[in-house]
Amino acid sequence: MIGRAEDAVIEVYQRHGPAWARLRGDRLTEGSWLARFCDRLPAGAGVLDIGCGSGLPIARELVSRGFEVTGLDGTPAMLALFQRNLPGAPAHLADMRDLALGRRFAGLLAWDSFFHLSPSDQRAMFPRFQAHAAPGAALMFTSGPAEGQAIGELEGDPLYHGSLGPDEYRALLGATGFAVVDHAVEDPSCGRRTVWLARQGG
Repeated sequence: MIGRAEDAVIEVYQRHGPAWARLRGDRLTEGSWLARFCDRLPAGAGVLDIGCGSGLPIARELVSRGFEVTGLDGTPAMLALFQRNLPGAPAHLADMRDLALGRRFAGLLAWDSFFHLSPSDQRAMFPRFQAHAAPGAALMFTSGPAEGQAIGELEGDPLYHGSLGPDEYRALLGATGFAVVDHAVEDPSCGRRTVWLARQGG
């Protein structure tokens, strides 16, 4: 069950992208964390939104703050929503596990997307984060609070979530040149999300 759901995340979002966007809405419950992320970016910096979804509300907020957002999503339905909502922003259709844009960004964001990967796929992402991070870049992502796997649901379809343990995340970040700047487990101020904010050295 878990193995099939893990492989079907993109299919689920392709079937139910508009429904997800309606459920998500455009209320910026992540505002305090997004402010911390933005405080570490130079004015007008390039930000890669990995698993950008519809672009609302996060990418839109970044654009309103003057940042140059590039969206990346593996689901055509979600990317179409992103392009409709942010017509001036570059957008790439690609599975984040194949991330290879050949450029570096001052900010990397994987909010409510990275945790849909299996533990092994999450481990493999850290060198990809590093390859796309400019010196001093900020990286922010959400994870589970502890090592494990869980199945949620979207419109009745199973939706996979996975997480490593906090010690392993710290080790993976350190091994790829990132230092943890801030971390919260099940932060009540943003929907009980577990959040990591790190900075690339250099």
